[in-house]
Amino acid sequence: MPDPLILGFDTSAAHCAAALLRGPDVLVQRQEDMTKGQAERLMPLLEELLAEAGVTWKDLTALGVGIGPGNFTGVRIAVSAARALSLALKIPAIGISATEAAAYDLPRPCRIIIPTRADQVIWQDFTIEPQEGSRPQQAATGALPPGPAPAAPAVPPAVAIARLAALRAGAPALRPAPLYMRPADAAPARDAPPLILP
Repeated sequence: MPDPLILGFDTSAAHCAAALLRGPDVLVQRQEDMTKGQAERLMPLLEELLAEAGVTWKDLTALGVGIGPGNFTGVRIAVSAARALSLALKIPAIGISATEAAAYDLPRPCRIIIPTRADQVIWQDFTIEPQEGSRPQQAATGALPPGPAPAAPAVPPAVAIARLAALRAGAPALRPAPLYMRPADAAPARDAPPLILP
């Protein structure tokens, strides 16, 4: 039986990143830095990776997708693409947080810190034994509690996402959903809707 073929991708930061893994081997990976344009670039990038590896969409076993926290629009782009592909291909899509991907293959304990805007950071501590309910948190740059030393990622994000998805592909999972640290800037109108006359 051939090794699983896993496609991982991420647009939650200022990049469009993707990696294709067969078992433990990275067949192809690419990361293109960009502050906008991920919506237009993601699908062509994925097509290019598949073509370069000589495989098709139907060969995929599972998808891994970066769910944030990160850029609101970028997170939605990747998550919606993963959901659509999962439905069309009838394969699982597994959501992986940005902090989990950054902590992949690092010695534990470690702390992941991801800078955001306005002197804020996203952070999460990873211990030797996984802690249930642990999730990313947001704080001012100088207001983090004591904890492990910050660590830099050891693996490119899309590769880490694909590897973590491969580890979880056999377990039941919910559809990937965006992981946001704060509510969206846009909010529904507070005014009552207009009255529709008969």
